[in-house]
Amino acid sequence: MKTLPIAIAFGLFGAIAVTVSFSQQWPTWVMFIAWVSFYIFGKTWQSSLWVFLQIVLGMCMAVLIQLTAGLLGQLIGTLGFAVSVFLYIGSLAYIAGTKKLNNIPAWFLGLIILFGVHPPLEPLPILQILIPIAAGFVFAWLNNMAVEKIHGYQSQKS
Repeated sequence: MKTLPIAIAFGLFGAIAVTVSFSQQWPTWVMFIAWVSFYIFGKTWQSSLWVFLQIVLGMCMAVLIQLTAGLLGQLIGTLGFAVSVFLYIGSLAYIAGTKKLNNIPAWFLGLIILFGVHPPLEPLPILQILIPIAAGFVFAWLNNMAVEKIHGYQSQKS
């Protein structure tokens, strides 16, 4: 019976998250990428902020890749995209040397999100993607907090 309250918390937060996501017409998978990031990269609000920042920077990199590819495409044709990807992804080797921006998977999650959603390259559609990302971190944090309280209650009882 110890698992039942945790299962209920997981199911409840998942159901609420999906309902909110559907009602707001967010790409639900984007919210769940952020949710998973919370658990993979540290489960604290501090680590979540750094991961969120790097996801956003990865999204910015995806925009830069596309813009640079368009410019290079005028010079070298379809090879422009490959060269653009090479340059920007290659720069991650240098960025990984920094203390706070060294989470390469978070950068790639940002790339995946932007290329996956494929919004118009305009500020508002890109900024709107940040909402389900932030919501994913919030739902994960709330879910984790509920599970920790359940564990605390269960350990007091035993």
